[in-house]
Amino acid sequence: MTEAPDHHHSPVTVEFLSDWRNASYNCFSSGHKFCREVCPVMQVTRNESWTPTAFHANVVAMEKGELTVEDVAEDYVNCTQCGACELRCPNTLFTGDFYRFRTRTVDLVKQMRALAVDNGVHQPGYQRWNQLTDERTHEPVLGEVPVSQEHVRDWSAGLDIPIGGETILFVDCEAAFYRTSVPRAVAQILQRAGVEFGLMREQWCCGGPAAEMGYRDQAKRFAEHNLADWRASGVKRVLVLDPHDYITFTEDYPAYFGEDYEIEVVLVVELLAKLITEGKLTPEIPIERTITYHDPCRLNKRKGVWQEPRQILRSIPGLTFNDVDRVTQWSYCSGGGGGLPVEKPELTAKISENRLAKAAELEVDTLVSACPWSERPLSAAGEAHRIDVVDIHELLAESLGIEVGGSRGA
Repeated sequence: MTEAPDHHHSPVTVEFLSDWRNASYNCFSSGHKFCREVCPVMQVTRNESWTPTAFHANVVAMEKGELTVEDVAEDYVNCTQCGACELRCPNTLFTGDFYRFRTRTVDLVKQMRALAVDNGVHQPGYQRWNQLTDERTHEPVLGEVPVSQEHVRDWSAGLDIPIGGETILFVDCEAAFYRTSVPRAVAQILQRAGVEFGLMREQWCCGGPAAEMGYRDQAKRFAEHNLADWRASGVKRVLVLDPHDYITFTEDYPAYFGEDYEIEVVLVVELLAKLITEGKLTPEIPIERTITYHDPCRLNKRKGVWQEPRQILRSIPGLTFNDVDRVTQWSYCSGGGGGLPVEKPELTAKISENRLAKAAELEVDTLVSACPWSERPLSAAGEAHRIDVVDIHELLAESLGIEVGGSRGA
């Protein structure tokens, strides 16, 4: 394959086109468009410019000199980076099992957003969000209410958790400041099971959202700070409750640091399922709710984690569990990921409304999630259907007889 011709693009654009032209021609020439029907943005907008196939076609047009990054940058806002399109792509389906191939549309969206930033093309919401995150070291999850390092561990008041140690619990910004009942539930369950862990001395944002929105220099700077803090505290293992952090720590950080990244990353949901199987946790208090489970995209579609949450739910007595038909990779999206709520909150609301409508068809009173970032939009949509949205860790804690405390948001 010859190198991409330079149609007066900037050097960073020429490099980008060289990296992505083969993958995009592969999509463009295949003619398949199945990915569009599983795309949560496409399902609520039917906008052809915001489809996964359009995202690849834009690269082809840029390579031919017919479009510029300025022409298309705004289109790439319309993606939750859920990964459904990658799984539905025939190129993945036909060759994935044998060649371990997966179409990389999520990466393309991230890199196109980064290309826009590198060329000085900013989306107003993204730019302000990341500027505030840079100033505060945490995301502005409380709007104009400032958050800071002085309050990063406020959620753990009264729980007597040490600082540092070989194992630490990393709490994402949304859970640490907005939905504090989630980390309180996690911490108390781990204490009940005898798991020793501490908290970070300083806990900056993981950097994942900045990377998703295209601000990769900022993302790496935050990652370097967190890794330095871990090393200074002798941390060898990081417990993660948020699926977005899990993606960042298991995909972005290894890409940043290579073989120097020696930290073991443990997803709390998987650990809790193991502790229940081993008999170290036994939910005994019945909870009389009719529930279904919301698979977070970054756990299910991106990482294949869907069995462990169900093991936990089925261990809780009293629950009536009406599972969705799309149990594995075809699960529904909340619309809460990929920075979509920052620039297009109205689209996030529509996608969450779709998700709650599917839950309502199952005649449930509760939707259980394992992702703090999905729970705010899902909770808002749940009000119309009279469906309560509960975090899986909170539900398990309740069945263990733990009074969690903390806030479930506004």
